[in-house]
Amino acid sequence: MKKSDDVTAWLEIYDNPQKDLVAAIREVILSADPRVGECIKWQAPTFTYKGNIASFFPKSKKHASLMFHKGATIPGSWSALEGDAAEGRTMKFKDADDLAAKRDQLVGVVKAWCDQQDQA
Repeated sequence: MKKSDDVTAWLEIYDNPQKDLVAAIREVILSADPRVGECIKWQAPTFTYKGNIASFFPKSKKHASLMFHKGATIPGSWSALEGDAAEGRTMKFKDADDLAAKRDQLVGVVKAWCDQQDQA
């Protein structure tokens, strides 16, 4: 798992009731596939592999929210991805139990993105 010092520093000063949930989601994404990296873009943690996979909405206080920049293009059927924009999709997590319930889909989405990028 490749953790970015910049993201770790960002999390240390992140003042939000969802901080622990955001950190847990980070762990799931980084452990989902060794190809995934992370950085700070748009003033928030962003996960990458041959492009941007997803970024946190850092101001969400009632849930943790990830924007999958091109979520509509990720192969597979992912009921946890919400939205109807041309490209973007969102995955929201209410709490640790919700993350546990959506963990397999989150991992699947990340792997599908990486596989798709390798085939491009």
